[in-house]
Amino acid sequence: VHGDFLPRSFMGRLHILFATLRGVYLSFALLLLEPSFDVLIIDQLSIPVALLRLSTSKIIFYCHFPDLKLAGKGSFLKKLYRLPFDFIEEKTTLMAHRILVNSKFTAGVFNETFRSATSSPDVLYPSINLASYDVPPPTNLSGSAEEFAEMLRGKKCFVSINRFERKKNLPLCLKAYAELRDSLSPSEFSDTRLVIAGGWDPRVTENVEHKQELETLARDLGVTSQVVFKASFSNEERAVMLSEGIAVVYTPSEEHFGIVPLEAMYCRRPIIACNSGGPTESVLHETTGFLCESTPAAFSAAMRRLLDEKGLAKKMGEAGRKRVMDTFSLASFAEQLDAVVQPLLL
Repeated sequence: VHGDFLPRSFMGRLHILFATLRGVYLSFALLLLEPSFDVLIIDQLSIPVALLRLSTSKIIFYCHFPDLKLAGKGSFLKKLYRLPFDFIEEKTTLMAHRILVNSKFTAGVFNETFRSATSSPDVLYPSINLASYDVPPPTNLSGSAEEFAEMLRGKKCFVSINRFERKKNLPLCLKAYAELRDSLSPSEFSDTRLVIAGGWDPRVTENVEHKQELETLARDLGVTSQVVFKASFSNEERAVMLSEGIAVVYTPSEEHFGIVPLEAMYCRRPIIACNSGGPTESVLHETTGFLCESTPAAFSAAMRRLLDEKGLAKKMGEAGRKRVMDTFSLASFAEQLDAVVQPLLL
């Protein structure tokens, strides 16, 4: 990979500076060392757009979310540091021949953020590789996966899959589960489990701290004995979770798009998600899952319905799988992308 020798940060800081340097290096490498291309697709960082306009290639920029919105609030010095990068982002993003975004929600944020844009970006929904989810649950599990499966077998499991980051709103999942306990008899509740699984890196301070915060919250809510934390799960363990789970609980608010709902629906699991952001475009309320207000009471009520209404989870699961196959498959993604690319080649 051109430029991979460059660091991503310095002492955990200056990420955008080094990302920009890597992007500039890669752009010059493409201009000087690689053959010309009809179309180049750039995502995440927009500064290569300006440099690669020096080539004969048509440029498509795929905006997952404006970076200046992801940076968050900070001190005066941070705002000063970000100022040139934010200015460059808008100017270089709008230099692309075509701009795509991952959801209508992101398109709205794009228009609010980049006021000098003369047209709205086109929406191209992300997809998942369906074949990677068609593998049946393994029968001969490895030691750790078998131990994990044993915790869940015979239980009515709700599964949360997200990185251990505070913006993912994972406390909502625990609080909703505690409210679910209060609405069930002790024997009914003892028959349930909540799995909180996700990416976790011991080198990332927030991952470490937030997992500890969640474990403390589970203890304070009195649900520790029935909550299973699974950090950095394997594909085998993912298959176990999705095969044993009754539903997937997805708690981020105003998520840009969200791949987890697609994964869950394709695996025939209903989704309980916040009624904001990308999930409002992927999840069909009362058909493939529930779009809820981001409160423990609303999420708990959806969980209770899936427990109480016989056959509802199965019905929603089948509808979810059909929706992903019809709208979010790689074939659908390729067809829509081709419709964007072909006019650029004329």
